[in-house]
Amino acid sequence: MPTNPTRDRITSQEKSEHKRLPPWLRVKFNNNRAYHEVDALMHDQAIHTVCQEALCPNRGECWGDGTATFLLLGDVCTRACKFCDVKHGKPEALDWDEPERVAQSIKAMNLEHAVITSVNRDERRDGGAPIFAMLIRRIRQLHPGCSVEVLIPDFKGSLEALKIVMDAGPDILNHNLETIPELFKTIQPQSSYQASRSTLVNAKKLDPNTITKSGLMVGLGESMEEIKETMQDILSWDVDILTIGQYLQPSRNHLAVDRFYPPEEFEVLKNYGLEIGFKWVESAPLVRSSYHAAEQVRALRGP
Repeated sequence: MPTNPTRDRITSQEKSEHKRLPPWLRVKFNNNRAYHEVDALMHDQAIHTVCQEALCPNRGECWGDGTATFLLLGDVCTRACKFCDVKHGKPEALDWDEPERVAQSIKAMNLEHAVITSVNRDERRDGGAPIFAMLIRRIRQLHPGCSVEVLIPDFKGSLEALKIVMDAGPDILNHNLETIPELFKTIQPQSSYQASRSTLVNAKKLDPNTITKSGLMVGLGESMEEIKETMQDILSWDVDILTIGQYLQPSRNHLAVDRFYPPEEFEVLKNYGLEIGFKWVESAPLVRSSYHAAEQVRALRGP
């Protein structure tokens, strides 16, 4: 296989970060055949994935298990969140052929579960929602056995944009809250706690049968009590699934990690979430939004 300069750069960066991490975050990268096949396909089809853009530590495992997370609407975000390594600035025009390319790739990969997310496109009133809808419908046509999860931005609280996505019928509607209310504006200054709340509440109102999901990062200065209070908030919005993972600093230009939570504390949060009523809680240091996503939809919706 030809040398991939991006892969080489990522490997070097990961090795550098690896030296500074506590033992429970030092995992061996799953460099399997499925990983290389998917990586090559993404490159050939000019498709972006969060797995690559965010240097997700689980991408080898997920790709090997038939799950991948695709990044729509280009790779330039109109927001500049302090935790995110995706490029920000002025994006190019939407690529209306993107849904077809991604759907064809999902079919070629024979995925069991596809997670579809995007950058923010705040320059558009619809936030790029039609691209989400086009892709969901095309996946249903080309690869009907694949369940579809959308991890959407808040669309600046637009109910019209959210309805465009919901009308296409995703299996899971995911929107990450990311952090506690007290840190919200520090971490994502162009976003709104209320807009995130509205996104999740309105998704359930538009289709009560849709599984809704949200996620939190920890390690940015919050307390355990504040995390639990935020979990209660999210549950009150009728959210079914919650993911909790450790924040890892992408570069020196991003917010520093305040502390690394040990696995035992993630287990405490998982048990608490199940006790208060979430249908599924994925909580561990390396958990990211799409981790074990296929298992979640199968458990809550059935095969």
